[in-house]
Amino acid sequence: MTKKVAINWDQLGFDYIKTDYRYLSFWKDGQWDDGVMTEDNVLHLGEAAPCLHYGQQCFEGLKAYRTKAGEIQLFRVDQNAKRFQDSCQRLLMPVIPEETFIKACLDVVKANEAYIPPYGTGGSLYIRPMMIGVGNCVAVKPASEYIFTVFCMPVGAYFKGGLTPVNFMVSDYDRAACNGTGQQKVGGNYAASMLAHEIAVQKGYADCIYLDPTTHTKIEEVGAANFFGITRDNRFVTPNSPSILPSITKYSLLYLAEHVLGMAVSEEDVFIDELDQFAEAGACGTAAVITPIGGIFHHNRLHVFYSETAVGPVTKKLYDTLTAIQLGDLAGPEGWITKL
Repeated sequence: MTKKVAINWDQLGFDYIKTDYRYLSFWKDGQWDDGVMTEDNVLHLGEAAPCLHYGQQCFEGLKAYRTKAGEIQLFRVDQNAKRFQDSCQRLLMPVIPEETFIKACLDVVKANEAYIPPYGTGGSLYIRPMMIGVGNCVAVKPASEYIFTVFCMPVGAYFKGGLTPVNFMVSDYDRAACNGTGQQKVGGNYAASMLAHEIAVQKGYADCIYLDPTTHTKIEEVGAANFFGITRDNRFVTPNSPSILPSITKYSLLYLAEHVLGMAVSEEDVFIDELDQFAEAGACGTAAVITPIGGIFHHNRLHVFYSETAVGPVTKKLYDTLTAIQLGDLAGPEGWITKL
């Protein structure tokens, strides 16, 4: 019998909630141990761990959902495993085999089944795999030991208000360097974004738009999410750049736009001074799913897309289709869903 937890599912935000179990594995002397499930949510590491001083760490984010029939399913977990491997390789960390990554996620979800929000609440179980370089070392070099762990927590909508348009402002700061680690999901990218985010919020915006670090003429990311636009001739367009994180949600939307909605799709340069080509725009990612962009403030002007208050029809259709697959209401492409 599944235990009961005292959580108001309708009031969930995107905040840390301690759940019962997490997966923990150590890499030492050139190999990973067998890994264990533990109730301890405190990581124990030395004061000279390279993750603390030199940022040798990476992470992932994915979700598990409860379907209308009460089943539990994960969305495209294999893609998170592959992206995690890419991040590990970029930071010279040992790679976690795809099957180990997936099994760890499934085991954590199963062990914390009571924390999966019920169908219809709009919530999900957010899963956070991560790897950190540990072992005392003050020289700038790869760590001698590593921790791979997976924890989870129930979450609601990332942006309050659900599927409602919000406004963003263009930032003068860069999220990631050209030829840097923008394509990997590493902590340094997010640390670099905190000041720009705070400035945007203080000015009344949900977050900021980052332009390409080389010319500051092309849209790259929207806060911690990917950008997409629906052109006036009904194309789904998203930026193409070596410093953008390859969002699993974005590539899912690219597929759905082309194969379900019958749209032309493209990854291409999106110039900030050519926003008039878009009838709709949005931000997408695991946490936010889709956040409609009402307007973008740039050069003392707010450029409004479809509406500041209403969601555009194509954005709404994409959102409904994607979430229906995630929640089990609609069959997705082969391999997208992993059932517990």
